[in-house]
Amino acid sequence: AIALHNIPEGIAVAVPVYFATGSRKKAFFWSFLSGLAEPIGGLLGYAVFSGFNSTMILGITFAFVAGIMVYIAIDELLPSAEKYGQHHHAILGFVAGMFLMAVSLLVFEII
Repeated sequence: AIALHNIPEGIAVAVPVYFATGSRKKAFFWSFLSGLAEPIGGLLGYAVFSGFNSTMILGITFAFVAGIMVYIAIDELLPSAEKYGQHHHAILGFVAGMFLMAVSLLVFEII
């Protein structure tokens, strides 16, 4: 899932840089640099939380991050969808995505 997420993220960084500068090297450099943020953040998070590693701390951390992502989706993406006339599709996609995540958590918890 992370690798699939990084492909559009890299494209979203590289394309504007390429069209702004006309340089493939700059586009590659900045998209590569933005891609390094995740592993560096993961290592930093591990260094900070390794002493507090418990299921309770992981649950709280994941809930906090999930709350941030839901807030961003509702606060930023849904108003944009409403502005362009596709808010019903966006809300259905939002609810379907939450349902799919809940089902996947149940399925992988059983396995």
